[in-house]
Amino acid sequence: METAFTPFAALAGGALIGLAAVLLMLGLGRILGATGILSGFVFAEDREERSWRAALMLGMVLVPGLMFLATGRWPEIEVPVSPAMIVIGGIVVGFGASLGSGCTSGHGVCGLSRLSRRSIVAVPVFMGTAAVTVYVIRHVIGG
Repeated sequence: METAFTPFAALAGGALIGLAAVLLMLGLGRILGATGILSGFVFAEDREERSWRAALMLGMVLVPGLMFLATGRWPEIEVPVSPAMIVIGGIVVGFGASLGSGCTSGHGVCGLSRLSRRSIVAVPVFMGTAAVTVYVIRHVIGG
């Protein structure tokens, strides 16, 4: 299994995520953590809290369409696993984000930039877990 690395697309994507994180912090004083935004939307108690979260999630969903309008091509996404595995993976990631008090975007982008102690511990843990998982799937199981 080969991993395609696209440095320019990765750089552009990272810059846009960083910009979005800064704008959300400046505009609303909130941290851009996708899992926290989703759970806050589901469990929000006031309308104002739900509206900015809905707008941000809607933007995440609409961006592929904007990319199509700008380039004439849909983003290429290859997921070499079954839909059942995607659901299981989503549940595991959701559990991990809940257990770790945040997700990769919240800890990795916003937490590290704020020198959060919790993020300084969380990021190496989930990066190490990801590395071990990839190694096991590719080299032990043989996927």
